[in-house]
Amino acid sequence: MLEAPSEFIIVFIIISVTLILGMAVFISLIIYRYQQKQNAYFRDIETLKTAHQNTLLQTQVEIQEQTFQNISREIHDNIGQKLNLAKVYLTTVHFANAQKTGLQVNDAFNIIGEVIKDLSDLSRSMSSEIILKYGLIEALKSETEHLSKTGLFTIHFSATGNTVSMNTDTELVVFRMVQEALNNIVRHAAAAVIDINLHYTSNGLIVQVCDDGKGFNTAEPRPGNGLQNIKKRAGILKGNATINSQINAGTKIKIEIPLYGNNKAL
Repeated sequence: MLEAPSEFIIVFIIISVTLILGMAVFISLIIYRYQQKQNAYFRDIETLKTAHQNTLLQTQVEIQEQTFQNISREIHDNIGQKLNLAKVYLTTVHFANAQKTGLQVNDAFNIIGEVIKDLSDLSRSMSSEIILKYGLIEALKSETEHLSKTGLFTIHFSATGNTVSMNTDTELVVFRMVQEALNNIVRHAAAAVIDINLHYTSNGLIVQVCDDGKGFNTAEPRPGNGLQNIKKRAGILKGNATINSQINAGTKIKIEIPLYGNNKAL
């Protein structure tokens, strides 16, 4: 009389154990799949971090190289000439003519004063240092001032909207993109006027660099990697860059960068 219930209990236990084991296997598979996806996610994050760090390092190196070129050009074209002129004044002094000697010494003194000021400006114009201390806007103002000194361009720089301070790494990359755009204008555009605008919106930063140069056909390949580097760097910052140009109608570069939660309004 007890065999049927015993068999039922045994079958029930076997089925229960089977279901439990099946559930355990199913849960283990879910956990394994989840861990695989999690590991792949973390690998992707590390890859992105590495790509970002490499881009940032390359950006910093390029900024320093460009800064050194600017310093070298400034020393050669401006400071060197002024010092040579001061040297001429001092080495051609005729002590027999006191009035002329006084004028020459005074001129040499004024020139040396200008050189000291120029050297002081150079020491403050280290681009990455300006960004670290004063931010993107001041760094771009300094960059445009140096370019204006060449006398080759009329440059208009403006910053509109509610200015936001981004993290230093982001501002370094944005600065390098603008610097790259200016380098392309200097080398290829044959422009007279350059307009640079930083516009801060509630969602991001819009940078526009426009020139009135000879323009080019955007469908044709361009020499160098400058414009492609701008697009690549914008992508690293989860933004985008568009380049519009027409023959004899100038070029407009528009860079859109999203703002991040840790940015603070100035």
